[in-house]
Amino acid sequence: MICENQTKIKYTSFLLLILFSTSFLSLKTLKKVNIQDIIISGSDLFSQNDVVNNSSLKFPIRLIFIKTNFLERELKQNLSLKNISVSRQIFPFGLKVEVNTRIPIAYGERIYNDKKILGFIDKEGFFINKQNVEKIDPSNLTIKVFGWKEKFKKILSEIFLAQETYEFEIVKITFSPNGFLTLEERNLKTIFLGFNPNLINYQLQIINKLKNDFKKNDFSEKINTIDLTDPNKPKIKVFKP
Repeated sequence: MICENQTKIKYTSFLLLILFSTSFLSLKTLKKVNIQDIIISGSDLFSQNDVVNNSSLKFPIRLIFIKTNFLERELKQNLSLKNISVSRQIFPFGLKVEVNTRIPIAYGERIYNDKKILGFIDKEGFFINKQNVEKIDPSNLTIKVFGWKEKFKKILSEIFLAQETYEFEIVKITFSPNGFLTLEERNLKTIFLGFNPNLINYQLQIINKLKNDFKKNDFSEKINTIDLTDPNKPKIKVFKP
């Protein structure tokens, strides 16, 4: 009988502990998160105010009401982040925000709401606002990109990848308002590529071949423009004395 009573007492204590823990956690999730409860890791670039100012959240807000997936999408877009993880946590209480910033490899310029915005481009072709870039070495940024738009990301990433693989050295990439693509190579000068993004890999192969051929013949300094809008029929203009 004593053993049975002890078992009942232990079982009752266990249930009370579970009930207390559940109630405590529930109360914690209903507690309101203030700005000072935002915990940021992964970078010293962003502050708690950056999280607030670049999201639609209105603080204070109850922890349980924060939609972390939606908040991740907002902050990733507005802070030009490569990746971000947002989680609600009880111990310590608050909103944990872990960020992964983008690394710029080129200067960038875009037009937004009829205003020119200066920033940077990473190797995946994403535009990074100036205020969202950590300390950089300007000597590593040898390319300038003009006329950036969201739809040009894939083309830019292919150009950057080709530059790592091939021998040419791109110094300027320009998209006109209607999307016409022009490159400037250090020795080959101005190269017209046109409107068709499906041709970009083939065009880059031809640029590499031309660069190697001209290097062997010491001919590149005489080049004015190269037209590769039809890559099967390259047109080369040279300076006339």
